[in-house]
Amino acid sequence: MVAPAIPEVIEQEIEAAVDSRNDALPTLRELGPPDLVHLVKQSIKSGSRQTGVYHHVTGIDASSSASLAAYINTLTQSLYDKSNKVISGLYCCYNAFSRLDMRVEVKIPGGVESYCIDERGDKRVASDSLWLETFLCGVLRAYSYADDGSGDTIKKIIAVRRFDPITSTDVEHKFLDAAERLFFKGWQLGSDPEIQIPNLVSNHLTTGLLSYIHTTGRYASGQNLFEKLRSRDSEISSLLAKVLISGDEEVKAVRLLKDAIEELPMDYSLLDCQATFLQSKGNLEWASPLAQRAVIAAPSEFGTWSKLAEIYVGLEQWDLALLTLNSCPMFTYTDKDAPRMPEPARVILPVLSNTALDEIDESMQGYDSEMVHPNLRKLSAAGYKGTFLKAYSLLTDITSKIGWDQLLRIRSQVFVMEEEYRSEKSQPGTGRTTGKLTGPNPSTTALRVPTPEANGQNMNRRASSTTRGEHEEADSPTTEHQTAEVTNGNSGTATASEDTSIEKPEHTVASTEVKSGSEDPDPTHANYTHFQHKRLCERWLDNLFMVLYEDLRIYTIWRTDMARAKATSEPNSSSPTTSNTVYSKSAEEWEILGELAERLHHFPEAIEAYQSCLRIRFSPKAMRAVVKMWEEDKKTENVLQGMIRLIAWQYRWYSEFSPELLRIIRKLIEEDGAVKVRSIVQATSLPQPVLDLTHRYVELCATFRSSGSDG
Repeated sequence: MVAPAIPEVIEQEIEAAVDSRNDALPTLRELGPPDLVHLVKQSIKSGSRQTGVYHHVTGIDASSSASLAAYINTLTQSLYDKSNKVISGLYCCYNAFSRLDMRVEVKIPGGVESYCIDERGDKRVASDSLWLETFLCGVLRAYSYADDGSGDTIKKIIAVRRFDPITSTDVEHKFLDAAERLFFKGWQLGSDPEIQIPNLVSNHLTTGLLSYIHTTGRYASGQNLFEKLRSRDSEISSLLAKVLISGDEEVKAVRLLKDAIEELPMDYSLLDCQATFLQSKGNLEWASPLAQRAVIAAPSEFGTWSKLAEIYVGLEQWDLALLTLNSCPMFTYTDKDAPRMPEPARVILPVLSNTALDEIDESMQGYDSEMVHPNLRKLSAAGYKGTFLKAYSLLTDITSKIGWDQLLRIRSQVFVMEEEYRSEKSQPGTGRTTGKLTGPNPSTTALRVPTPEANGQNMNRRASSTTRGEHEEADSPTTEHQTAEVTNGNSGTATASEDTSIEKPEHTVASTEVKSGSEDPDPTHANYTHFQHKRLCERWLDNLFMVLYEDLRIYTIWRTDMARAKATSEPNSSSPTTSNTVYSKSAEEWEILGELAERLHHFPEAIEAYQSCLRIRFSPKAMRAVVKMWEEDKKTENVLQGMIRLIAWQYRWYSEFSPELLRIIRKLIEEDGAVKVRSIVQATSLPQPVLDLTHRYVELCATFRSSGSDG
């Protein structure tokens, strides 16, 4: 199969991109940006005229200077630029372990020079140990910067070629060997934004290893690796247990977790792993004490608190879920190390003609903000990432199960409302004229056991932030479309009644007792109707309630208008005009509405919006969501039809590797066999070069001897 086309970013000044990378080296904190490939071209007709061009790349074998020089040599014969020739090339690959930028400089004609640059810009000798670290970082970056099929990652950085870093078992052995040798230095690479402090089992190296194992299904290789590492440190048992569970060896995993927890009873990774396993089996009563112990073991980690909140949601203990969510330590989101380049003279984004697909070309027009209604553009929940994204997802999950009105009632029971706080503070003789609250420590209410305060902060100082955002929304105008009431979060439909509306979060609510989740409330729950037993709501959570209100408001307007359009079209069913044409939206608006419904856990409505988007033009995000639905419904043919188009779109934007798409193909092969998958793909009436792109993923599964690949 031919390699993806070569994008080119043309510089205004030669080597300006290299200078920008040099300046950015001291600011890199994690895996580093994608590899930079810089070329100097010279005009064939005019020998004095030179031009600097560059692009980024991931997935190239960075185990030696020879492999990087070989990549530069593949760029010397351009299919698009016949008027210039390459006279030199520079390959820059970041070593996140030693904080060095490995460089390979190729002169054409001439020799090859390899060296490395430190954060001060000084040259150093590139040793074998440094190349080993660089190779491992290159593989981890390939997985970190890979797109999940939705196109979001591809759109972030322009002109990036993405290759599969591990295409054979030989490369796999080299990767796992490097990971074993450098495993105990993995914490130096940083971690996902939900992890506050990188440690031995939570860092970018372990994330990359687990991602590779789950993508390719090479569970035996993962077990062998973690078995060897576990003999050196028992803490690695949690990683081994995760691989065993994924590899359908649950009995071994349970025995391992039992032995490991007996040895390390307060290891939060082991406790979280066991709680997650029990949660997946529906044993929430057993999972709850484990999750509570994990919180006690690691009170400063967001993941332990969010897991406990998830379990309380599953147990329908809504008050404890809100209290636990309020205790979550929130971290400022830190994005991946992205390249910061100077303004280019121009950008060339070529397409290989033999792999072009007409039906996905419309998406190349890009996002047109003028086609989106202002109310849809300002939905702030769409920009949440990291811990705030997870917390918002938990809040919307609760809302989808109990409804908005019930959520507000429980909120008023467990949190001090602003007017209530002011009233209590101003009462003479109550002993609270200074604003101090008495009673048991509210931070530990959800744990039911004495623990240190969750976030290590004084809760009293948070009173000024309780429901502060309500006044910011109180003056916001209502619309005439705001006429539907969400009475059941699971219904997902809005009525056209003119006398009901979504209730805004009130700043004073009657303190009536509401049973949470069942007619017989848990007697161990605290009675929150007394002021001194209530919790002061964190400002960030208070803001999430206001953001959720805005999401629900826009969602309700959409569903109301859709219901009206459908009702209008029904009397004239014989007319060619349908509800979709009566209720007209742009492709961009349908995509945003799909994301909105998905955030609110209204998945049928999300699919409806995404399909409306796809009827107008191709969208990788919409297609990825629809493929996910087909995957859950076991519609193999539909999944493959969507996969062919997603893979072609990825390839058009210079990405021949997506771990998530490879995982989907592997799962289909496991369930239906490689022969059936190949037959369905080949029977599609699309150009053969386009089908070959999907066939390559099938061949890769055969290379790794995935289950079902031999039949």
